[in-house]
Amino acid sequence: MKDFNKRINRIVGQLRGIERMTKEERECVDILQQITAVKKAIDGLAKEIVISDICRLVPKEQKQTIDKMVQAIIKL
Repeated sequence: MKDFNKRINRIVGQLRGIERMTKEERECVDILQQITAVKKAIDGLAKEIVISDICRLVPKEQKQTIDKMVQAIIKL
């Protein structure tokens, strides 16, 4: 879970940056670029959480099944 906290803190920092940008009335394109980065970061975090849970719940003997599931999730 420690890696998740680092990623979450990074996302929070990005959101604060967007807040600052709007207060400074920065260009729309610049703000939208940062919003896109945050969305991608959140999607990546969601995938990591799902993969972590799958690996925790599926028995190690089913490693091949886990690998297939993880690869399918990564393609999302």
